[in-house]
Amino acid sequence: MAVNYEKLIKDLVQPLIINPEDLMVKKFSEDGDMLTLQIIVNQEDLGRVIGKNGRIANAIRTIAYASASREGKKITINIDSF
Repeated sequence: MAVNYEKLIKDLVQPLIINPEDLMVKKFSEDGDMLTLQIIVNQEDLGRVIGKNGRIANAIRTIAYASASREGKKITINIDSF
């Protein structure tokens, strides 16, 4: 069963932020078993997504890594603002 990683990440991040209309999750590359995603949020929400000492960002990455590893893939997630 294929996982829609963009929707997974969007569903995890959306409740955390104040400006959900500014949330974008883009898939940059999918080379074989390697997948790169970028989360783009409003500047005000960047701290909410990263969290203190990066704990929320690491939790999001852990969930995505676990989901990807079930399919034999590796995933990289970058968080940025505009």
